[in-house]
Amino acid sequence: MSSVSPKPLNPGNFCSEMASPRTIKARMPQLTLSVLVPLYNEEEFVRELLVRVVSAVMSGGWDSEIIVVDDRSTDGSAEIVEDFMASQPGVAVRLIRHDRNQGKGAAIRTAISAAEGHYTIIQDADLEYDPAEYLRLLTPLIEGRADVVFGSRFLAAGERRVLYFWHSLANRILTTVCNMVSDLNLTDMETCYKAFRTSLAKSIPIQSDRFGIDPELTVKFARRQARIYETPISYHGRTYEEGKKIGLRDAFVVLWVILRSRFTKKLFHDPGPEMLDALSVAGKFNRWMADTISPWAGARVLEIGAGMGNLTHKLCPARKLYLATDIEPEYLEQLKKRYQHRPAVRVHKLNAEDPGDYRHFETQVDTVICLNVLEHLKDDRQVLESIRTTLIPGGTLILLVPNGPEAYGALDEALGHYRRYTRTALASVLAEAGFHVDRMLEFNRVSWPGWRFTGQVLKRRTLSQFSMRIFDKFVWLWRAIDQKLPWEPCSLIAIARRPE
Repeated sequence: MSSVSPKPLNPGNFCSEMASPRTIKARMPQLTLSVLVPLYNEEEFVRELLVRVVSAVMSGGWDSEIIVVDDRSTDGSAEIVEDFMASQPGVAVRLIRHDRNQGKGAAIRTAISAAEGHYTIIQDADLEYDPAEYLRLLTPLIEGRADVVFGSRFLAAGERRVLYFWHSLANRILTTVCNMVSDLNLTDMETCYKAFRTSLAKSIPIQSDRFGIDPELTVKFARRQARIYETPISYHGRTYEEGKKIGLRDAFVVLWVILRSRFTKKLFHDPGPEMLDALSVAGKFNRWMADTISPWAGARVLEIGAGMGNLTHKLCPARKLYLATDIEPEYLEQLKKRYQHRPAVRVHKLNAEDPGDYRHFETQVDTVICLNVLEHLKDDRQVLESIRTTLIPGGTLILLVPNGPEAYGALDEALGHYRRYTRTALASVLAEAGFHVDRMLEFNRVSWPGWRFTGQVLKRRTLSQFSMRIFDKFVWLWRAIDQKLPWEPCSLIAIARRPE
């Protein structure tokens, strides 16, 4: 695959005095839109389509880019796009050309990986869908109500061309099956118009090359617990004589993709988020951890590395201020969504390895909670010194780290652990960073044999939700026997204090 005449995102290219309603435009300062156009043999329509897309984004006042992915067209489609780019040098259009035909899903996958906007819309290269309706699709995203918006051709609004009964029936059957598998109530799963937060789509591995992209995205969005909305759109469908490409074979492929997406473990690119997702179903285990550390938590808390909020929602009640921080954009979006109705919880971006990021929090809190974070960072002493600056004199650091260098295995490698600690090493680095260690707790002995067997014998690089659900059912037993077990704990918890 090679790129032809790439043009970088220019936030100023589509600025226009013609704005959308003030209430909408005011809600999206500094936000950008990526329009993804999968292209295959649409030389008759693609220039007009690009004209309409440019008109739509200009009238909306969005800072935007258009990414066209040509899937090895055999007509003049790609050349028409190049000519359009040459004639409109002020318009941010990028053309990416596949070196072989792979399918619509592959083109969308390529476009998503290249997208730089905060929000993304998929736009077919024909004229069946009207770009003038972008505002309708984007409004739930901009207002923070949705993570994904589907433009439905079957909701009671707009207009649509009346075409094939059997094609429509097949669409409804496939949508129904997809709804059953993903526990949704969509009316139009196979719609082209899907708008979403770009960071969410980038975080999901996409496998489908052809029209299976629609059910795959739908099921995986649902399994990632995205907030999905529908909005009515107009539809000006084509006949098969006019160039419609989807057929009966694709319908059977869609059924297979729905089932595959329901049972696949490929919901994240990286094992870290996959592990957090597995732990998200272990509510009793998370409660056990929260109960263990909460006696030392004060009224004003800074949590470093909050992730998906698995512990945050158990620790934040009754606090006067709870600052949930992370560095990953997708985690931050999830935290904002999850805690938007809790006035004491505030979500901030924080790079734990950047001392400058801590200046916003200097002497602002009486407690810092840092769970399963320090082992991911190269210079743990520097990070602890930075954490100390956020605490008031006498403030408390609650620090949980993995115990036992001898337990280091494939799971640690997959999670990006630089180290596992001993009691002596943990106490030493805390003292060097200016903390006084009040006590050292041992946590979760019961998992020690399983962790070592999974990571060192089986060489597995992740945990499954199924195994975590089974483990979680017996947490009542684990809590009762944990301190009586004769082997090492999986984790150490240091309760350390900034000197007065």
